[in-house]
Amino acid sequence: QVQLQESGPGLVKPSQTLSLTCTVSGDSITTNYYYWNWIRQSPGKGLEWMGAIGYSGRTYYTPSVRSRISISRHTSKNQFSLQLSSVIPEDTAVYYCAALDPSLLSLWVLWETYDYWGQGTQVTVSS
Repeated sequence: QVQLQESGPGLVKPSQTLSLTCTVSGDSITTNYYYWNWIRQSPGKGLEWMGAIGYSGRTYYTPSVRSRISISRHTSKNQFSLQLSSVIPEDTAVYYCAALDPSLLSLWVLWETYDYWGQGTQVTVSS
């Protein structure tokens, strides 16, 4: 069974870079056909898809953070990571990593289509 686990600092100062890692167990991030996603939920708001990296290494980002986001993979460790630069307090959220079966790609806006989720990690942007 595929399991995902987020890790990284829970507090980031404004203007610095938020960096999180998702460790995947039970499957390979390069030999399967999943898209590996970062999703966040800020206080009082719903889930927001941020971006993803595919099994080939191609990345996809939402326009709202495109200028600040970078998703990369670390195949030897079966991990993928999120970097969000120049953070502001509005970036405070619970951050999730999640896996999406590409056969359900047309339904990506529906959260129930994501097969696997990490437990989420709280990141607070504050000085």
